[in-house]
Amino acid sequence: MGVTAAFIFAAQMINFPVAGGTSGHFLGAVFSSVLLGPWASLIIMTIVLVVQCLGFADGGLTAIGSNIFNMGVMGALGGYGVFISLYVLFRKSRKGFFIALAIASWCSIMMGACAAAIELAISGTSPLKVALPAMAGTHALIGIGEAIITTTAVSLILKTRPDLVGAYTRPRIDHKRSLHKS
Repeated sequence: MGVTAAFIFAAQMINFPVAGGTSGHFLGAVFSSVLLGPWASLIIMTIVLVVQCLGFADGGLTAIGSNIFNMGVMGALGGYGVFISLYVLFRKSRKGFFIALAIASWCSIMMGACAAAIELAISGTSPLKVALPAMAGTHALIGIGEAIITTTAVSLILKTRPDLVGAYTRPRIDHKRSLHKS
């Protein structure tokens, strides 16, 4: 968990400016969910955000709850839900694993960004018709980067230490079923 949190912390420090005074960055929630499970990922995301907030004044103390919801709950739990649904839909194949991983990574960025836009609108900070297109449009592109980084990193881990990728199950041959078909 510590190494994964350190990687996510470092990757999140690279910010991309977005309209309306907000920023976007690598999230890493699906990455950590696929490695360690969604609940461990939520803990990792919370720790990373608290350290960034208190240690580096990044994100702000008044926004910590929203950030944990947007990046932890929406990113880790929501992103993992998308991943596992797609992975099962693709019948747990290797190709399906990476397709589900890429799509879920992109979706985790979009879910968090859209939630942030809605929160900004509810708070009266920015009208939804301004915040949502700005956040969703920019984060749609950032999500592509997230998908590339996540699938590349998980692919490298699978090649060297597949035992570290908790969500990956190799396709199994059902010996009983194959015997009956003969």
